[in-house]
Amino acid sequence: MDQTVSRDKSDLLRRMNPDDFALLAPHLHNRFLDLRDPLETAGEPISSVCFLESGIASVVARNRPGLDTEVGIIGREGMSGSALVMGADWAPHDCYIQMTSEAVCMDAAPFNAALQSSQTLRPFLLRYVHYLHIQTRSTALSNARAKLEDRLARWLLMCDDRVAGEQILITHELLSVMLGVRRPGVTVGLQILEGRGLIKSRRGAITIRDRDGLVSIADGFYGQAEADYDRLLG
Repeated sequence: MDQTVSRDKSDLLRRMNPDDFALLAPHLHNRFLDLRDPLETAGEPISSVCFLESGIASVVARNRPGLDTEVGIIGREGMSGSALVMGADWAPHDCYIQMTSEAVCMDAAPFNAALQSSQTLRPFLLRYVHYLHIQTRSTALSNARAKLEDRLARWLLMCDDRVAGEQILITHELLSVMLGVRRPGVTVGLQILEGRGLIKSRRGAITIRDRDGLVSIADGFYGQAEADYDRLLG
C-alpha cells in the first residue's frame, strides 16, 4: 500500500465506510492529472477509476467531432468510471480533465473485485451515481430553458464549489464547449456578469466577486443537485 494515499481530500472517499475504503486502499495510487488528460473515452473499456482530490473533470457527450457539450462535472465530490458501479465495463461519454487535478486512482479489475466482495460499497456508490443523474437533469433543464448568462452563472458556481480560492482558470474556447455555445456567446455572457459586478474576467481566468449574486442569476438552476448530494451521501 502507498503510505501517502489518504482519503482526506476526496469527499467521496471520506464519506465511505472505513471497511470499504480499506478494500480499495491497497490498490490506490496518487496521480497528477494535467489539462485535457483523458479519464474515459466514449465506447472504450474503462481501465481505471479516479477519485478526484482537486481540480475538475468534464463529462462530455459527443455526436461527432466539433459537436459536443458538457453534461456533467466531477470534482473532489466524485469519481470517474462510475459506469462500473452500474455493471458496465465501457464508458458512455468522454471524460477529461478541465482544470489540473490531483487524484487517487486504481485499476478497474481490483475495483470490480471490491464491488463484488463488499455488501455496502456498491449501494453507497450507487447513491453517488444517482446524484450524477440529478446533476445531469439540472444541466439538461438549464440548457433547454435558461438564458446564457444564467447557465454561465450556474457553471461558475459549480466550479467555485470544486476549486480552491476565488479564481477559475478557464479559456473562452473551453467554456464554449462546456456550455455548447459559440465563443462570441461566451464573451457576451461574461460581459453581462462582469457588468453586474459579479465576476472579474481576464484572459484565461475568471474571479468570483459576488457569489450570492451569481446564485440569484442562476435562477433556481443551481442548488438542488448540490443539496441532494449531501442528502444522498451524508
